[in-house]
Amino acid sequence: MQTVNGLLAFLILWHGANGFSSTGAHRHVSAGASRRLRNNSPSPLRVTSPKTEEELREKLARNNEDLSEVDSKVLENFGGLEDAQFLAEIKKERPYFAVLAEKASETVDSILKTSKSDRPDSSPPTGVPKPRVVVLGTGWAAHALLKEIDASKFEVTTVSPRNFFLFTPMLAASAVGTVEYRSITEPIRKVNPEANYLEATCTGIDVAQKTITCQNVVCEGTTCTIEDFELPYDYLVVSVGATTNTFNTPGVMEHCIFLKQVQDAQKLRKAIGNCFERANLPTVTEEQRIAALTFAIVGAGPTGVECCAELRDFIEEVGRRCWCLKAAISSLTERSTKLIDEGFIETEMTEVLLKVGVKAVTGTQLELSDGSNIPYGLAVWAAGNGPLPLVLDLIQEVEEQKEKAAWGRGRLVTDDWLRLLGAPSVFALGDCAVINDKPLPQTAQVASQQGTYLARLFSRGFEFSATVPQKNTDNEGVEAAAGGSAASSDGSDTPLGEDGGEKVPLSEKLGLSIVKGKFAKPFQFLNLGILAYTGAGGALAQVQVGKESVKSTGATGYLLWRSIYLSKQVSWRNRFLVGTDWIKTKIFGRDITRL
Repeated sequence: MQTVNGLLAFLILWHGANGFSSTGAHRHVSAGASRRLRNNSPSPLRVTSPKTEEELREKLARNNEDLSEVDSKVLENFGGLEDAQFLAEIKKERPYFAVLAEKASETVDSILKTSKSDRPDSSPPTGVPKPRVVVLGTGWAAHALLKEIDASKFEVTTVSPRNFFLFTPMLAASAVGTVEYRSITEPIRKVNPEANYLEATCTGIDVAQKTITCQNVVCEGTTCTIEDFELPYDYLVVSVGATTNTFNTPGVMEHCIFLKQVQDAQKLRKAIGNCFERANLPTVTEEQRIAALTFAIVGAGPTGVECCAELRDFIEEVGRRCWCLKAAISSLTERSTKLIDEGFIETEMTEVLLKVGVKAVTGTQLELSDGSNIPYGLAVWAAGNGPLPLVLDLIQEVEEQKEKAAWGRGRLVTDDWLRLLGAPSVFALGDCAVINDKPLPQTAQVASQQGTYLARLFSRGFEFSATVPQKNTDNEGVEAAAGGSAASSDGSDTPLGEDGGEKVPLSEKLGLSIVKGKFAKPFQFLNLGILAYTGAGGALAQVQVGKESVKSTGATGYLLWRSIYLSKQVSWRNRFLVGTDWIKTKIFGRDITRL
């Protein structure tokens, strides 16, 4: 085999616009206040004059209440002092360890409810139609919701062109043969056998008519069959994720590889092999060889850093052995990031260059913000998330979404209970959504927690048309969920679990749940930290404990990274396959077969 004395350069370029309640007893609410909160009807005591509102705010301030998160429209429609105090109280951010205890107790409830015998009265009465819940997507939020929701109470339908869940943090590993593609996927039908799945793409949402338009495309050979159909819903969960944001940089769509789907990892794997084989030809010049072995990774977030780390390991373990390469790596970023500062491992192959952005991409080189050009053989764009066309269309359809467009920046804006502003029967989760005035990172951790939270509200029979979602405690609960009245006939406040016919979960008995009395607490993200593989057998593991964080890098971080990634696989099948792949790669090396 011919020895290749080439230069292999990895370029990580950071694009500047990269997007990456304490528990307690049930608070007494009067029958009138409860009915107003339940029915979303104007209160007789409206806040109409500045003087009244000023006095209200002063009184709440004396009681250490905060109205900064209470919408002004809510103050107008629910001007009663008791209502305003309650809204401020229930929206107040809960301490970290209180949220941790809530989530732990809710998880115990989920483990205990492993059979339908634990829910003897969960199905709706005979003759009462089940509320129709349509879920768009099969990503982290959708998977968590489908896994947790009690499908015996609802007619659950999932619509997505992808019939499997994908463990996206390991896409880069699958591209270089550390794990196989099928090891990080799980069929969506296995998540909840009681839920229906339709392999189709949602092309439109009619909020007024409560229907979605879908399109199914089946191709056999050179012939494709396209079928359009409509699907009605009572509740719609939009969890379609996001696409890669190119920031309108010229040439990105034509010349760069993204890392969002399995197909992207397959394309990347093929392109890596092409670069090595092209550089190994005896006819190429030294300049051509250097260009062919230059890999540009645009973006220094988790995806960019882990992609660089996996590629570097691939070169160290396979490139030098199979192609006899003498390699060097350069890493460029427009600005330093936490992963670069704290976890990125520099070796003789790496060089970090700061303050470099990309102005344009051609078929052979990158045009940088400092005026220089860099020839490349492969470019991976991992510079942030952008909105899908379906999300942009929905923003234009709902007036409240258009008003919040500047805040949402291409994402659907929701309230604290994940309901779409302007369409309370629609929910938005994950990367395609943002909570009003409470931005959260676009990560799998956030999406998964949101899916679990919403599924538990569904399963416990909450009525979402109320200002604050609350538990249905009468026999009309299922009818109300399907579109009937949410209030009991006499407007009484029946304590949870006494006359509702439902078994009270352990978490609610302990006062550690998403329920406060009979009202739902807002969603609150529990930050558990960050994990990122940084190459050469090292990783950054930052575990959040309250406001403090425990950081670990190197071999210790690597052990934490591997153990947590293995435990976070969504099934025992995935855990077995991923663990087996790691062992197989360690013993036999990576498979570089080009099939």
